[in-house]
Amino acid sequence: MPTRHDIRNVAIVAHVDHGKTTLVDAMLKQAGAFAAHAAENLDERMMDSNDLEREKGITILAKNTAVKYHPKDGGDPITINIIDTPGHADFGGEVERGLSMVDAVVLLVDASEGPLPQTRFVLRKALAAKMPVILCINKTDRPDSRIAEVVDETYDLFLDLDADEEQIEFPIVYACARDGVASLTKPEDGTVPADSTNLEPFFTTLLETVPAPEYDETAPLQAHVTNLDADNFLGRIALLRVEQGELKKGQTVAWIKRDGTISNVRITELMMTEALTRKPAEVAGPGDICAVAGIPDIMIGETLADPENPIALPLITVDEPAISMTIGTNTSPLVGRGGTGKGADAKAAVKDRKVTARQVKDRLERELIGNVSLRVLDTERPDAWEVQGRGELALAILVEQMRREGFEMTIGKPQVVTKEVDGKTYEPTERMTIDVPEEHMGAVTQLMGVRKGRMDNMSNHGSGWVRMEFIVPSRGLIGFRTEFLTNTRGTGIAHSIHEGHEPWFGTLTTRNNGSLVADRAGVVTAFAMTNLQERGVLFTEPGTEVYEGMIVGENSRADDMDVNITKEKKLTNMRSSSADSFEAIVPPRKLSLEQSLEFCRDDECVEVTPEAVRIRKVNLDARERARAASRAKHG
Repeated sequence: MPTRHDIRNVAIVAHVDHGKTTLVDAMLKQAGAFAAHAAENLDERMMDSNDLEREKGITILAKNTAVKYHPKDGGDPITINIIDTPGHADFGGEVERGLSMVDAVVLLVDASEGPLPQTRFVLRKALAAKMPVILCINKTDRPDSRIAEVVDETYDLFLDLDADEEQIEFPIVYACARDGVASLTKPEDGTVPADSTNLEPFFTTLLETVPAPEYDETAPLQAHVTNLDADNFLGRIALLRVEQGELKKGQTVAWIKRDGTISNVRITELMMTEALTRKPAEVAGPGDICAVAGIPDIMIGETLADPENPIALPLITVDEPAISMTIGTNTSPLVGRGGTGKGADAKAAVKDRKVTARQVKDRLERELIGNVSLRVLDTERPDAWEVQGRGELALAILVEQMRREGFEMTIGKPQVVTKEVDGKTYEPTERMTIDVPEEHMGAVTQLMGVRKGRMDNMSNHGSGWVRMEFIVPSRGLIGFRTEFLTNTRGTGIAHSIHEGHEPWFGTLTTRNNGSLVADRAGVVTAFAMTNLQERGVLFTEPGTEVYEGMIVGENSRADDMDVNITKEKKLTNMRSSSADSFEAIVPPRKLSLEQSLEFCRDDECVEVTPEAVRIRKVNLDARERARAASRAKHG
C-alpha cells in the first residue's frame, strides 16, 4: 500500500504531572515553530490554554499541535502531528478520542515515581489498539530518580497488560523535557543526559518508530470526526483525521450520522494546524489531521465520506460512567444575590446570573456536544438533572466551569452508577495506588479497611516510603482524600483508576462527624464563633451571611447540632469589673468545591454560586428534619 512519508501522527500519554505538556513545549521551540523574538516571550505549558488547566496544573482537554521537523540530513520537512492527552482517568473520554487520531504513542514516565495507575490506564488503551510505543523516561535530573528500576517496572507493566512481542521491543529515550534535552544512552541517576544538547535523538526515534500513514489510492473519501471546537465566526468546527481519499475546501461530502442516516453537506472552510494556530488550507490528504466548518450539528464519532460511495467508520466507544450527581437550579434563600447579598455591587452582578432551569439545561446539553464521556438524565423534578461521568474530578471541573460562567446551582452528593447482572447489583471498583512514609502505613490500612478496600500488592523500595495497591469500591473513595491527607499529615500520594464492577459491598460509613447547622438567618458574629469553636471546626468567617439549614462547621461528635452562629454580645452601659477576655478566633477551614462535595452526607447538598460555595441541608427546616429522622428511625 502507498504511504505518506511527509507526515507522522503521535499521541503523548502519561500519568498526570509527568511532564507531557512540557515536552510538547520543548518540541515546538526546537522545531522552530516560533519566530526568534516570540520564543523569548512564550508562556510555560502553552498547550494548557484553559484557565482551569493553568490553575490546577493539569491537562483536561486533548489538544493537537503540529511540528514541522527539518531532518539534519537536509531531506524534505516532515509534519509531526502531536496530540497532548490528559493524564487523569476521569478525562478518559479525551484519551480514547486522542488515540483514534494517531498511529503510535509516546509513553512518558517520571524517572522517580515510575509507572502509576493512570500510566496503566492510558497504556492499556494504546496496547488494545495495537499501537507501537516509544518509552520516554522524563525528569532524569530529579535527585531521587531511579532510572534502571523504573525501566524494569515499565517492562513488568507491559507484561502485566499482555503486550505482544513486537510491542515489548520498544525503544527507550531518556529526557529532561524542562531543559529540552534527550538521549538514547542512560544517564546517571539525578543528572541531565550529557551526550546531547537538544531533542534530536527523540525526533529521530519518533520518525523511525511511528509508522507513516498508509492509504489506498482507489478508496473513496473517509474522514473521522474525533473532536469538536467552536468559533465565533465559523460556528461549530469538527476536527477530523482523513483516513482515505482527499478532502477539499468547497467540496460536497456525505455526512454519516450516529444513527446511520446520510445527508450531503458542503465544506465551507478547511484548516490545518501549524504550531498552535489553525491556518486555512485547500486540501487535506490521508493521515492529515484537519478542521472543517460548515456542518452545524455534527457530533463526535461521525464520518464524512464520498457522496457516491459512503462507507461509515466505527463509532468511538467510551468507558461506562462510574459516578453521578444531581445538578439543579439554586433553591436557597440567597438565590440571585451577590456574595453578601448587600450593596450596589451585588445588584450589578445579579444581572448576568443564570439561575433558571432552562439556562442550566441548555448549558448541560451544550457540554454533551464536546464531552463524549458525560451523560445527562432527567429526574422526577423538572429543575434537576442527573449528570453521570467518569469520576468526581471530571464532574467537579464541569461545575467549576459553569460557576465561572455565572451559573447558580444546587449539587447533590456524588453517588455511584450501579448495574444489574443476573439479578444482583454490581458497583464500580477502583484500583488505588498509595505512596506513604512507613510510619503512616497503619493509619492508611485502617482507613482503607473502613472503606472495604482489600490490599492487592505492597512494595517497599527501602527509601522509607511504601507503595500499596488496594481494590476498593468507588463509593468508598467519595470523601476519602481529605481524611487521607489529614491522617498522613499531607505527605501521602494517592491515585486511583477504574478497575471494573463487583457485587455490592454493603453499607459504608465514611464520615464519622456530624455537622454544625445554622438554626436562623443572619450574619455570622465573632462573638458567636468564639463560643462555638470548641464544638468543632467552623467553615465561615465573621460577616458571612447565613440562612437556616446552612452548614457552618463540622461537629466534633457523630450527630448534627443546630447552632446560633449569629448571636451578638449583649452590651450594657455598666463597666465590666474584669476586662473583656479576648479570645482568638481559630481561622475557619476554607473548603474548595471538591472538598465540599466530599464532605456532603446523603441529606446534604452544595450550593454553588459565582462568589461562594456553601454546604446546606436538603431540607432547610429543623423541625421537618427532626420529623423525617424520627420517621426513618421508627420505620
